Amino acid sequence: MAEENIFLFVPNLIGYARIILGLLSFYLMQCCPAPAVFCYLLSALLDAFDGHAARALNQGNYSPFFPCTMEGTKFGAMLDMLTDRCATMCLLVNLSLLYPSYTFLFQLSMCLDISSHWLHLHSSVIKGATSHKAIDLSGNPILRIYYTSRLVLFFMCMGNELFYCLLYVMYYIEEPQVWLQWLLGVCAVVSFLKSGISVLHLITASRNMAAIDMADRESERSKTK
Repeated sequence: MAEENIFLFVPNLIGYARIILGLLSFYLMQCCPAPAVFCYLLSALLDAFDGHAARALNQGNYSPFFPCTMEGTKFGAMLDMLTDRCATMCLLVNLSLLYPSYTFLFQLSMCLDISSHWLHLHSSVIKGATSHKAIDLSGNPILRIYYTSRLVLFFMCMGNELFYCLLYVMYYIEEPQVWLQWLLGVCAVVSFLKSGISVLHLITASRNMAAIDMADRESERSKTK
């Protein structure tokens, strides 16, 4: 049997395509709003297909917390999360240039997004999870729904990204139509709720890390007795 090449798995190829689209979007943001948003949202939308590809082609790992659910490889999970975080961060950097008076809020959003996901991923890896999306089902019920319902996860993530994209697009529209303003308002609520989930990420992951520290200290004390 030929040796498998993880880097050429279809879910990871989708991840590379997302990176290329993201970079193209960043390049176009200063001059071409419509193509930039198209590339950005297409990159975000492809995130919904890598898991399906992993299951259809048997190119992934089964989660220890969700034994019946196959997700992508560990490399793919890391690539996926880094692409998401970097893409959102770069868009927020651009928004800070367009709306300088709101720079502090955009900075807070970047810090919360990156720190919550990093700590959540790190605590998950230490606990033995294969992905930052594989959480302990005995944990916070809101996070449980967020990560086990694909519809909820897609709606929250896409609504959050669409909010930032609408802010970007509407900067270039002198008189935005009413439906765009309503859509911006709805997406703003979704973005706010997602920020609340990021706060829960921080709290839950911090408690998990503290519990791991306590267990390690107990283990060390038992060895010295």
